[in-house]
Amino acid sequence: MPPRRSTGLIAVAATMSLLFPGVAAARRVPAEARPVAAGERMNLTGPLRVPVNLTELRREAEKAARDLEAATKALEQRRARIRASEKKLAVTLRELQAAERAFTQIRQPLSDLVGQLYQRPIGGDAIILLSGTSDTSGMATLRAMADVTQLVAERNRILEDGGRLRAEKERLTAEAQELRAGNLLSEAQMAAEIETLRTRSAKIVKSLTQALVKLGVKVDRSGNPAGGCDPTRAASSANEFPNGLIPKAYLCPLQQQGNQLRGDAAIAFISLNEAYRRQFGRPMCVTDSYRSLAEQQSVYYRRPGFAAVPGRSNHGLGLAVDLCGGVERFRSAEFNWLEANGKKFGWMHPKWAYVSPFEPWHWEYDPALGSLL
Repeated sequence: MPPRRSTGLIAVAATMSLLFPGVAAARRVPAEARPVAAGERMNLTGPLRVPVNLTELRREAEKAARDLEAATKALEQRRARIRASEKKLAVTLRELQAAERAFTQIRQPLSDLVGQLYQRPIGGDAIILLSGTSDTSGMATLRAMADVTQLVAERNRILEDGGRLRAEKERLTAEAQELRAGNLLSEAQMAAEIETLRTRSAKIVKSLTQALVKLGVKVDRSGNPAGGCDPTRAASSANEFPNGLIPKAYLCPLQQQGNQLRGDAAIAFISLNEAYRRQFGRPMCVTDSYRSLAEQQSVYYRRPGFAAVPGRSNHGLGLAVDLCGGVERFRSAEFNWLEANGKKFGWMHPKWAYVSPFEPWHWEYDPALGSLL
């Protein structure tokens, strides 16, 4: 990747000279050849510097996808916390309602009894009711009065407890309503932020695929860049689909007709191909790239000892190519150049291919290495 320049014009000119052969000699870059037009800026929320090459575009797309994933996860976590808090409030309110009903059941008979005592004089039936005897002496009357006083005090206590219970219920009900309103507002804000991030991610991917189209990557029948060129789908293809069974929608075509790779590997290979073209005046020659499971089985039986067991090949992951045009000859100028420069683009000649089996034509993309670029 070229060093930064002091002005945007120099940076764009330098980048175009890297992406297209013969630019330095012509000292001009045709407008139709630019992956991203000079001075063009994507209309996204927040500051975003215009990426100047495929690697940077890929990195911006992957970052936007990570930001979107993190925001979506944060929203889901918040929704989980909201559900937990609302559930806890609902349980508390139900417990308060049950307690209130229990208080009512206790309070009503006691209130009725106290009411009857207030309506009748101390003595007679009241004394019999409270003391259990017909003794009309002063002592019995005092005991009856004490019992009445205790009943009244107990009733008042229950009434106060019931009042506090109702007040707590009203407070919690208001708190629940306020919580729901706040949660709805917060969720709406987070959803709006996620939509902004989704739009940002889509625009970056669109710019990336448009740059690929200008470099010769074919479009689909509707005229849109291949969806498989979206590097953010690379992890999905690795996690969701078995080796050799990656759907075409998750693969990105190369400039070499009939060949395709996983999105991140394809973008890195196209960048490598442009550097190779500048060095040798021609694009790289590709004999094989992604292999379906059926194709792996065919190669395995046709070339025993020179192909991985079907279902275990990096070709089936869309992360390997077999090259020709000189690279297939060990220690040729093309091989040596690719060996020296491939890792700058995430591509490498694996150690096993130097010895067993000896395959100078086989090259692989390392996602871990590519992610550091």
